[in-house]
Amino acid sequence: MTLGLGLTRSVALCGLEGVLVDVEAHIAQGLPHFAIGGLPDPACAQAPDRVRPAAATSGVPVPPHRVTVNLSPASIPKRGACFDLSIAVAVLSAAGLVRGGTARDVVHLGELALDGRVRGVRGILPAVLAASRAGVRHVVVPLENVGEAQLVDDVVVHGAATLRDVVDWYAAAAHGAPLPVAPAPASVPAARRSGADLADVVGQPEARLALELAATGGHHLLMSGPPGVGKTMLAERLVTVLPPLSREEALETHAIRSLTGQIGEVVDLDRTPPFVAPHHSSSLAAIAGGGTGVALPGAISRAHRGVLFLDEAPEFKGSVLQTLRQPLESGEVVIARSRQVVRYPARFLLVLAANPCPCGRSYGKGLDCTCRPMEIRSYAGRMSGPLLDRVDLQVHVPPVQRAAFGDATGESSAVVAVRVATAREAQRERWSPAGWALNGLVPGHVLRRPPYRLPGSATAMLDRSLDLGRVTLRGYDRVLRVAWSAADLCGREVPGPEEVAMGLALRSGELVAA
Repeated sequence: MTLGLGLTRSVALCGLEGVLVDVEAHIAQGLPHFAIGGLPDPACAQAPDRVRPAAATSGVPVPPHRVTVNLSPASIPKRGACFDLSIAVAVLSAAGLVRGGTARDVVHLGELALDGRVRGVRGILPAVLAASRAGVRHVVVPLENVGEAQLVDDVVVHGAATLRDVVDWYAAAAHGAPLPVAPAPASVPAARRSGADLADVVGQPEARLALELAATGGHHLLMSGPPGVGKTMLAERLVTVLPPLSREEALETHAIRSLTGQIGEVVDLDRTPPFVAPHHSSSLAAIAGGGTGVALPGAISRAHRGVLFLDEAPEFKGSVLQTLRQPLESGEVVIARSRQVVRYPARFLLVLAANPCPCGRSYGKGLDCTCRPMEIRSYAGRMSGPLLDRVDLQVHVPPVQRAAFGDATGESSAVVAVRVATAREAQRERWSPAGWALNGLVPGHVLRRPPYRLPGSATAMLDRSLDLGRVTLRGYDRVLRVAWSAADLCGREVPGPEEVAMGLALRSGELVAA
């Protein structure tokens, strides 16, 4: 048995960003000892307790000598048990039990069971994406993770069931045989919101218009009204009118799911925008991300490229609502820790739903309301002005009257989705040279300067509201963005006074549909 140096590769994740790690193993004469260096966390530092029995039960025991493993670069924290397989391959290579230099340029990811099985781990998709960007062309992953690893182009995926399988592959590779390529797993139909259609909504023309505008320009939406009028139903159907995600966008959302979902959950590339609706009792870490040890993405990152729906929004903790302000502006959430700063994407469409008061009956004359005036005032004040100032569309959803139960139904999601897609294409042609895709993302100073500055006749009412202090400068810009979206929906090249008035009315919650 030859004792010496073994080398292979793995990936260390910090958020969705990955760094290629050289796994170096050295075996020297001396008392039996297995040490791991390079900032391993407790789970990674326990790898020797898994690698030794896994190698022994696989028929390739680790030599009873001094084994030193270095995870380089040593300054980057290494977290989790996903380094088990790479550590085992590097050690067995140093022991001469894995022959040839094939393993040097292969990334190995997976946890080892004591009987030698390779178990699935979370975060395979972002790790393989990072490996691909670093120029790696071969990765070995657990069988459970083959589907998500194969979503990455230009990478050959090898699925390992046991450590013995990997050792046998490299033994054959030493004689010129290629590593076996993992077959594609059975396709699983994409999980969609079955039966959900905008045609199910009875009446509510104002809310339907606001929903269509939100989908068109990426505008945040607040719906207020008594319980049972369809606010949740409307919010759930917003994803049915949004365009499908591009491949790059879908990979982003799936990478987040790979970190937070069940192992092996990601198989196919589902291009349906995500819909995330956390409960109002959720903690700050559950919404924004974080947690003990590893900073995992929260609800706002799981809703990336999709919809984040906060039902009963005033019931959420004030700290949770306030933490939404920065991601709404920047499109990402930053989690600061003592040793590192983790960033997750959070470009979501926010939909808020609120009752008029704690009991929900303070509408119309409010004769059935049991709340005291101070309770109503306090309830309404839970959503702060700075947060609401970032919400472009604010619409009241009234109780449905029996007259709305006629034979005529509202437009279906398919019909509305076609209009939304056409309007988004117009936005893409207008803004793509400058790097934007939606009206809701265009900086206000661009809309207030030529060539996109609207004539004074179109913005007269908005200008007056700004002078009187009824809207802030941020609100001014957001009204202009909604006006451009309304014009795109109508097929107009430039917004007119009607579109600006509509944007202003929607911002103040005073829209009355024709």
